[in-house]
Amino acid sequence: MSQAPAAILQDVTKKIGGRTIIDRVSLEISPGEVFGFLGPNGSGKTTTIRMMVGLMALTAGDITIGGHSVKTSYAASAAQVGAIVENPEMYKYLTGYQNLVHYARMNPSVTKERIDEVVKLVGLDGRIHDKVKKYSLGMRQRLGVAQAVMHRPKLLILDEPTNGLDPAGIRELRDYLRRLSREEGTAVFVSSHLLSEMELMCDRVAILQKGKLIDIRSIRGPANKTGEEQIAVFDVDHPENALGVLEGRGDGKLEDGSLVITATREQIADANRILVEAGFKVYGIRTRTKSLEDQFLEVTGGETIG
Repeated sequence: MSQAPAAILQDVTKKIGGRTIIDRVSLEISPGEVFGFLGPNGSGKTTTIRMMVGLMALTAGDITIGGHSVKTSYAASAAQVGAIVENPEMYKYLTGYQNLVHYARMNPSVTKERIDEVVKLVGLDGRIHDKVKKYSLGMRQRLGVAQAVMHRPKLLILDEPTNGLDPAGIRELRDYLRRLSREEGTAVFVSSHLLSEMELMCDRVAILQKGKLIDIRSIRGPANKTGEEQIAVFDVDHPENALGVLEGRGDGKLEDGSLVITATREQIADANRILVEAGFKVYGIRTRTKSLEDQFLEVTGGETIG
């Protein structure tokens, strides 16, 4: 039997001064998945996150987290959420462990064993008794994740968690978030402007534009579905002439001496047949999936993400 969604946004709407900031956004986030939230500058990502954590009231619609509505059962809903907005704030003069103990006092359900468990989960075993002022930004982010999941929330919300991190820190955070989702079944909802990183981190992404949800895409779903367009690179003799032969049969171009077309699997097979029948030598065909950046630019019309 499938698990109930960790979070549901149903027709979520926010109006400020007669202007619609968020327009009937609906989506579901499953337990154990890393769900990305993308959109150009001013699309409403931060406003949506503020409503999810109860910092801003909804104009219409509802958000339920762990089965509890933020409108009618806010305390119960908030208890199901862990959140980090940009850089987590910690007491730098205390050790990492002392910070976690301090936060644990706010929730009687958090035991010493649970603190030790989350420290190991985020890989801070060897440095947890050092003062936070000695931590790198990446280590502080991992400590923030540990603090946010100590009470076993259904949903972990991260707004721009990679800001200021170097490539090694970004990779560390990505690895620990995927480990968290896999081992604890926590749903991770992450907003970021780094498309290449979101592609590596997320299972699915939602794309928001001008307050409207315009697409939800699977990043780790099955590839090569019937009817789904792919990018095919043909290693063929006389690629310029080959491009002319295929004119009108898909989006074609020349790239580094190869013929590149965007088409479905069936169209790629047809293109190969046409080229061979026309006397061209096709030495090889390789396909590559569209990057998240390509997909994002397609559905947003090239608007800048932020």
